[in-house]
Amino acid sequence: MTKYMAYGIGAALVDTEINVQDSELAQMNVEKGLMTLVDEERRRELLDHLEGHLVKAHHASGGSAGNSMIAMALFGGPTFMSCKVASDTDGDIYINDLEAAGVDHCFKGDRDEGTTGKCLVLITPDAERSMNTYLGISETLSIEQLDADAIAASAYLYIEGYLVTSPTGRAAAIKAREIAESANVKTALSFSDPGMVEFFRDGIQEIIGEKMDLVFCNEDEALGWAQSDRLDTAVQKIKEVAETFVITRGGEGALAYDGTTLHNIPSQKVDAVDTNGAGDMFAGAFLYAITRGEDFSTAGRFASLAAARIVANYGPRLPNPDYISLRADFFTD
Repeated sequence: MTKYMAYGIGAALVDTEINVQDSELAQMNVEKGLMTLVDEERRRELLDHLEGHLVKAHHASGGSAGNSMIAMALFGGPTFMSCKVASDTDGDIYINDLEAAGVDHCFKGDRDEGTTGKCLVLITPDAERSMNTYLGISETLSIEQLDADAIAASAYLYIEGYLVTSPTGRAAAIKAREIAESANVKTALSFSDPGMVEFFRDGIQEIIGEKMDLVFCNEDEALGWAQSDRLDTAVQKIKEVAETFVITRGGEGALAYDGTTLHNIPSQKVDAVDTNGAGDMFAGAFLYAITRGEDFSTAGRFASLAAARIVANYGPRLPNPDYISLRADFFTD
């Protein structure tokens, strides 16, 4: 019996969003628009540089799969999240956020000592986000955090591509995919970041296995996977590893392939202030729509609308009531 629309697995991070100028990214040697893993020393160095900005910082629980599972739950679709947080204040915040959104999770007993993962999200005036992630205890996410019964009771397993950077996280992602396949649960993967595709290609392929049911990626990730500068080539290459897929293209909208037809999804025109969480919201909204029986074209339009709302606001998610109103305005039931 299906209990969850989706079961997510990924890194649990508490985001600190800070507005900066492009010149400051250059001064700090931060790669614009990408996710960069940092150690505690580098994180402290960045915080020292940004000390004067922190009074204007926005804080929120984040992590790619977590954002998507929270979005689905707030739209009204039950979800489950496997991740790892420490026995610290940020860990408390993260679990409270999951529970406030109605997301079931793997935290049933005592949590390990350590530091919950953190992400410095630097927002430039063009709304681009540059992420500097200290994984903390998330780096040791493992098979132990999986709930096989919850996976088997889900319509989709959703894997965050960032897990490829951690040996134990990658192993957990592969095991989760194997559990899902044996239970006839559909599998979905987000490529997550161009760096994951470029530097961890073999690991991504391991997570994919023979073929995913659904892949989410943006245009840069798609081109990186295809090792080509042609979008039509990327489409063909992704068909080799996914039965269906979505390629988001920012202001150009998105392409959604349902296994037969490639749908062009129009973009929503908004004044963007912060792109952090846009891809996560798109994936969560898209999964919500298809698991309630919508076709890929309808799901794509709903996901595009939801992602546009995110980029028009600061932070990786909207106020809780906005999810219900978004759903009610778009769907007739």
